[in-house]
Amino acid sequence: MTTQEALDLGAKFHAAGHLAEAESIYRKILAQDPRQSNAWHLLGVIAIQAGKDDQAEKLIRQAIAINPGNPAYYSNLCAALHNLGRCDEAIDCGYAALKLNIEFADGWVNLGQALQKKGMIDEAIGAYRRALELKPGHDIAMKNLFVAHQDADKKVDSQVAALKAAAERDAKNAVAHRDLGYVYQTNGQIELAIQSFRRACEIDPNNAAFHSDLLAALHFHPDYDAAALLEEARGWDQRHGQPLAKSIRPHANDRTENRRLRIGYVASEFRDHPVGRNVLPLIRQHDRRRFEVFCYAEVASPDAITGAIREKCDTWRDIGKATDARVAGMIREDGIDILVDLMLHMHPNRLPLFARKPAPVQVTFIGYPGGTGLKAIDYRLTDPYLDPEGADQHYVEKSIRLSRSFWCYDIEGMSLDESPPVGPLPALKRGCITFGSLNNPCKINAGVVETWSKVLQGVEGSRLFLLAPRGSFRREILAAFAGQGISADRIEFAGRIGRQKYLELYYNIDLGLDTFPYNGHTTSLDSLWMGVPTVTLVGKTAAGRAGLSQMSNLDLKDFVATTPDQFIKRAIKLAQDRDALAQLRSDLRGRMKSSPLMDAARFTRDVEAAYRKMWRQWIGK
Repeated sequence: MTTQEALDLGAKFHAAGHLAEAESIYRKILAQDPRQSNAWHLLGVIAIQAGKDDQAEKLIRQAIAINPGNPAYYSNLCAALHNLGRCDEAIDCGYAALKLNIEFADGWVNLGQALQKKGMIDEAIGAYRRALELKPGHDIAMKNLFVAHQDADKKVDSQVAALKAAAERDAKNAVAHRDLGYVYQTNGQIELAIQSFRRACEIDPNNAAFHSDLLAALHFHPDYDAAALLEEARGWDQRHGQPLAKSIRPHANDRTENRRLRIGYVASEFRDHPVGRNVLPLIRQHDRRRFEVFCYAEVASPDAITGAIREKCDTWRDIGKATDARVAGMIREDGIDILVDLMLHMHPNRLPLFARKPAPVQVTFIGYPGGTGLKAIDYRLTDPYLDPEGADQHYVEKSIRLSRSFWCYDIEGMSLDESPPVGPLPALKRGCITFGSLNNPCKINAGVVETWSKVLQGVEGSRLFLLAPRGSFRREILAAFAGQGISADRIEFAGRIGRQKYLELYYNIDLGLDTFPYNGHTTSLDSLWMGVPTVTLVGKTAAGRAGLSQMSNLDLKDFVATTPDQFIKRAIKLAQDRDALAQLRSDLRGRMKSSPLMDAARFTRDVEAAYRKMWRQWIGK
């Protein structure tokens, strides 16, 4: 009997449930040839079935050592490690299997189980769905998908219920109200989030972080225009910033005009985050003959982008455990000439550090297009579309406009060289137009629902694809659309998944619909990269003119509306010309690459010119 015949016989016993007979055959094979990786692997599978996962791990690792190119080996090692409770290692093995064969249905199932045990429910749901796409009717995938959906809804609802109970038990528990605000905001309930953040500020009025949480959330609410945001920002500075002015001391920096300047960037999000992805090309492209780059970082979960930024900057300072006073001293010791805040009021920020004015010139940029309200911050960077003439009155800082774009969408920094290719227009296969938005659900409000509903009503058979959390939000959003005459079967949801799979969600969308008053920012750039243009409505704040900026930089003015009625008409008209959408979809990535939105060198020269202008202003030139 040949080795292959023995393996086939063992497989028959194995399939019939005669594990002892199968194990005996596999061991005899290995006694004759210990390099038979399949035999090691199948012994490992038997050990998993027998509940001996420690033994299974050793057996399957032996198979991998002999043949590291078989995806089934990594997938079943994923299963054994999942059973042992070693979820992170299991997930790594699951992805290793799929790297070898992305269409391995059982691999997606085993990865899904590890993700689910880790608590990454939406990612698990995505994995099970992928398995069912590859192998319709996959029994385990179907069962696990049903359980995962139930777990996801329970997880979100129970989290909200627990925080609400904590806040009700102790009315003076500011942290509970703040945490409840985070959950509401994550779940798209911005009104409730703002109420919770306000309550936290009322209980602890001297907490600058709580006040920043509130201020950041207000940007998403349609009732807050630029003037109202400025008033709240000034209130933050009066309470938390200006009392620190007594610690400001004169700066002894060398005032030579054209010398090499020291630039300091301060952020908690030097990682795979819009802040990290947008600042990496700037740090990479900086002219080191003219600028020395320092990063002051407090990154809770470092990743590959953290590593890239750390490698590209000249000096990296970890300030996570340092007080603002200590970091201010550090910045003065480093002789920083221009200090750049990258977070504004996003959590967690270091605005109290900037209130101490440790550098002679201070700037805010990248976190979102807006202002901090701090008198201690001298400038803010923007572009001509985000802040047209007359907008400067809404900021404490002086606005300096980059020549074209506030954003730099970067291939290397975002690993887009390995991103999915642009797919065909979904309508060509589905037979109907699918509108979509993968924006943060807290950007979806009553006005957005009403406007989007009119678009759906104007395009027969059309659907809407949304990225949304589980639990009460989905029920509320369905009820809101039902109130506008849009039935639940026309709306499809996707949960939060890993970045690679997130980009693939655009395969479901023909035409994007932007949110307002807070437009899509990096999300819209992702959409454009994947060939999906977005119809946008120009708002009354810088955050609400992001779509105008991005579409103007791509010469796609037909996708820009100035009123809700115009938005509706333009979306309907664009959706009705499928051939034009299909052509634009195939051209859009190339158009992105040749536009200012992806010109890292030009973007960096613009920023550097702005820094030099600020410096000359400070030295009086």
